[in-house]
Amino acid sequence: MPSKRLLLVDGHGVLYRSYFAIKSLTTKDGRPTNAVFGFVRVLRQLMQVWQPTHWAVTFDGGIPAERLLRLATYKAQRTPMPDALRAQFPAAEEYLERAVVTAIRMDRQEADDVLASLSRRAVDDGAEVLIATADKDLFQLVNERVHLIAPSQAAARIGPEEVREKTGVDPGRIVEWLALTGDSVDNIPGVAGMGPKTAAKTLNAFGSLDAIWDRIKDVEPARIREALVATRDQVESNREVIRLRTDLDCWPGWERMEARLEDPVRLIPFFEKMEFRTLARAAQEPSLF
Repeated sequence: MPSKRLLLVDGHGVLYRSYFAIKSLTTKDGRPTNAVFGFVRVLRQLMQVWQPTHWAVTFDGGIPAERLLRLATYKAQRTPMPDALRAQFPAAEEYLERAVVTAIRMDRQEADDVLASLSRRAVDDGAEVLIATADKDLFQLVNERVHLIAPSQAAARIGPEEVREKTGVDPGRIVEWLALTGDSVDNIPGVAGMGPKTAAKTLNAFGSLDAIWDRIKDVEPARIREALVATRDQVESNREVIRLRTDLDCWPGWERMEARLEDPVRLIPFFEKMEFRTLARAAQEPSLF
């Protein structure tokens, strides 16, 4: 068993989902607190279930210029962040500071690339890695040492077998699979008529995307072959857009990410300010981790 278990949390994703899942939670003076409340609850649940030795929370710092150069419409369809959600990010970061949890944001870098880079470094150091995210792009990182956790189902982990069950391909083929299917969430166009099942079937039949190009005349049916030929440049561009970077200089060090016991003296004033009464009461009880 690895001596270190690193839990990495997609902070942006958790805040977004909490904001839309929890309605009409505000302080008496009308400040929205729903996203922060859900964020805190998810983090505490993840900690209790998985009891990592180390952990960190990542946030988006922008879209890298190289992705926009390859695909100018990347994520362009997304609606602007609601003001009521944006206003809660400082409070979420204050909570992390008070809970002594490392927060990582890199300018002009997406959180997924930060997660990928942290994950690679941790595995190189012999650690087990758990990534709390609902983003299927992260399936490409899964292996025997790196598993995903859906924040809404904190007790279930996604390993290589679960990725194969969900997508039809191994984690090592996820980038190619998404390059073929596209990704409506990120505004990445796919091959016309090639849904997830067809993409998986074709990749498994040929072994890789490169092998598909090498044997394009063997692809059946003809409509899929013609669609692939017509969109080859787009698919290759997709592959580079979707592939996550693992070389970002974002490693904070094991000491900074060490999981620590909650300090009620630091947390209770924050919970009271946010009017999280149940959390304030819970913080006064003996910690389970």
